[in-house]
Amino acid sequence: MTTSKGRGAPKAGFGNGGEIHQTAVAPDARITTNHGVPVSDNQNSLKAGRRGPTLLEDFVLREKIQHFDHERIPERIVHARGSAAHGYFELTESLSDFTSAKILTEVGAKTELFTRFSTVAGGAGSVDTPRDVRGFAVKFYTKEGNWDLVGNNIPVFFIQDAIKFPDLIHAVKMEADRGYPQAASAHDTFWDFIGLMPEATHMIMWAMSDRTIPRSLRMMEGFGVNTFRLLNDKDEATLVKFHWRPKLGTQSTCWDEAVKIAGADPDYHRRDLHEAIAAGNFPEWEFGVQLLSQKQADALPFDILDATKLIPEELVPIRFIGRMVLNRNPDNFFAETEQVAFLPTNMPPGIDVSEDPLLQGRLFSYQDTQLSRLGTVNFHQIPINKAKGCPFQNQQRDGQMQTQVFTGRANYEPNSLGEAGEDSGPHEDPKGGFRTFALPMEETKIRLRSESFADHYSQARLFFQSQTDIERAHIASAFVFELSKVVIEHVRLQILANLRNVDEALAKRVADGMNLDLPKASAPAVQPKAMKASPALRIVGKYPGTLKGRAVGILVSDGADGALIDAVRTAVEGEGGTIKIVAPKIGGVTLKGGARLKADGQLAGTPSVLFDAVAIVLSETGCEALLTEAAAIDFVRDAFGHLKAIGFSPEAKPLLDKSGVVVDAGVVTLGAKADAFMKPARTRQWGREPDVRSLA
Repeated sequence: MTTSKGRGAPKAGFGNGGEIHQTAVAPDARITTNHGVPVSDNQNSLKAGRRGPTLLEDFVLREKIQHFDHERIPERIVHARGSAAHGYFELTESLSDFTSAKILTEVGAKTELFTRFSTVAGGAGSVDTPRDVRGFAVKFYTKEGNWDLVGNNIPVFFIQDAIKFPDLIHAVKMEADRGYPQAASAHDTFWDFIGLMPEATHMIMWAMSDRTIPRSLRMMEGFGVNTFRLLNDKDEATLVKFHWRPKLGTQSTCWDEAVKIAGADPDYHRRDLHEAIAAGNFPEWEFGVQLLSQKQADALPFDILDATKLIPEELVPIRFIGRMVLNRNPDNFFAETEQVAFLPTNMPPGIDVSEDPLLQGRLFSYQDTQLSRLGTVNFHQIPINKAKGCPFQNQQRDGQMQTQVFTGRANYEPNSLGEAGEDSGPHEDPKGGFRTFALPMEETKIRLRSESFADHYSQARLFFQSQTDIERAHIASAFVFELSKVVIEHVRLQILANLRNVDEALAKRVADGMNLDLPKASAPAVQPKAMKASPALRIVGKYPGTLKGRAVGILVSDGADGALIDAVRTAVEGEGGTIKIVAPKIGGVTLKGGARLKADGQLAGTPSVLFDAVAIVLSETGCEALLTEAAAIDFVRDAFGHLKAIGFSPEAKPLLDKSGVVVDAGVVTLGAKADAFMKPARTRQWGREPDVRSLA
């Protein structure tokens, strides 16, 4: 009998039972297309010159991205977990000097829109609060056709060329052999890829910052990421970056808080957005642009065609020209949120693309993805995708799921089957139709990255050194957490070697956090340059001084003082915040004096991680009963550990003591007007953090 020990590894080909067995790929094997053609360059798409647009003839790029786009059906490959809302855009300042697009020139006009927020790495059934980039996609139903501004809550991206996108997502998704982790980047394949792609360093600094654990979808910034062009009536071009700035301010959670929210309410962000809109607290964002001429762009110390770079606001200020208001929840999640299809190729006349090689690949990939996911070339006829501000009309016919009934004989253009032999049907519009910028090109076709893309560390250093000390500690701690989940040691060391090019102190903090010696710094293609710090890149210290849009939880018991509860409610709701009553049992409590108070949540299922600040209003007997209740102790302890303000009635002090709460500026006794509580409740108590948490 032949034992398994004596057998060789199965070879490629047909084995027993006709099954196909394939061995592991040899370490020195060369990459080929799916049809066996060897690939000479797997890092760069084929462009018309070093900084020119990507060419359609690049079959290596097309095959790689097309195969990637069709890998999963029907869920989105990325951005599968999404939440959305209807609303409108209102222009407040015209850009008529720069563009002919009516949506950017007609002041006061309101344009209907649909906005979808999403996580990137997880599947549709994953949780809302992992450390992850968030998608920020807006579909404007303009008078000149749909405009899809498809971006993220971070202004830069991991890679410079779209040909690397399948590799990036393969690396960050669940590991191929074991199917985990889900919706997480703390694993070997992701960090192996990042360590070998220095161009991702700037983005990974943002990913390790608090930007990727947002408090709410309503409190995220949005960015178009890529560089676009505006064209005016004279076909003069202006380069542009698009920005969304939340009126509620940009706010994030603590990492421990985000983890616990995932367990307490996996739909936390989705619920928060839906409930805010349902209550009439409509989220709002300012819409801004950074405008610059080609000459100004050429003078910058980086290439704006490089999606791993941002333009600091101190160099080119953001000009705010409009606002977005989300005022209606979807009627049906599948029909709208799930079936909406965003395409970067959807642009009205007056807006155009740049030669950014990441954007150039997106122009192909998004359309191709929708064909796979929605199963038909007619996905534009689904109501949520249909052009509403103007009719759509052309000679395209038939196809799967065709819902329109066309009349007439002619389905081609030009034709002469109209009255009196005249051409019948829609025509091209040379004057008012979409125009492409006339970019001069006289270069050799080439697969090569422009030298102007070679600086991978200067802006990563700029980002880190622009942060407050609090945010730097959070970034370092995030690296420690993520890399501590990495099993393969050389992967951790490669990241540390790259971090030495960003900031020596950061690399040392991360190494110390893992009890590792610092490796030799990796050799950068271009030595990092010092750049002036950009305070605009911070979050801490920029929150609005109000509780508007935020939530305060009040833990109550039988016999609690209703006057104190009313004082907190009046103060919080007076600033536009919301109150949630948390009781030991969902039926509520009987207050001192006999009045009944309805509960919004039961203590065991409504922890303090769901609130921005908490108040503890108990009676003596109520407090005594909660001293042996773990959920009550965790409610208070977590609020303190997550740096939240705590207001308390004198009778609740024993519960605070048992929870390890030390009275500080953010822990105050509740009074008749709750004024002392309101001041710390408007922000985090950052000064408390060193006393409750070890950071790198």
